[in-house]
Amino acid sequence: MSTQGHRIEIEQGTAHVRVVVNGQLLAESRRPLLLRETGCPVRYYLPPEDVRTELLTPSATRTVCPFKGTASYWSLAQGPEDLVWAYPEPHAGVAEIKDHLCFYEVQLGE
Repeated sequence: MSTQGHRIEIEQGTAHVRVVVNGQLLAESRRPLLLRETGCPVRYYLPPEDVRTELLTPSATRTVCPFKGTASYWSLAQGPEDLVWAYPEPHAGVAEIKDHLCFYEVQLGE
């Protein structure tokens, strides 16, 4: 997807991605979607089955990206707020990320 110099590319990844917060494993996946967006670091969108969603609490926070749509956020009960986000109804150009969860910080393994 490309709009007036702004570009988003999504590809299926195979990297081993882990998310650990306060010593607790929140997510682990070998099937992340890699989202490359102009001016932003690569983001890893993980399938919900690979995230311990039972540890997350929905947040009232919503943000709007003109290229991806409206994001919903989740927090940890005993940790950072708005730690993870997803696009429940992304724009058509990025439909692959629908319901995949993205964290600010991930660890890449072997």
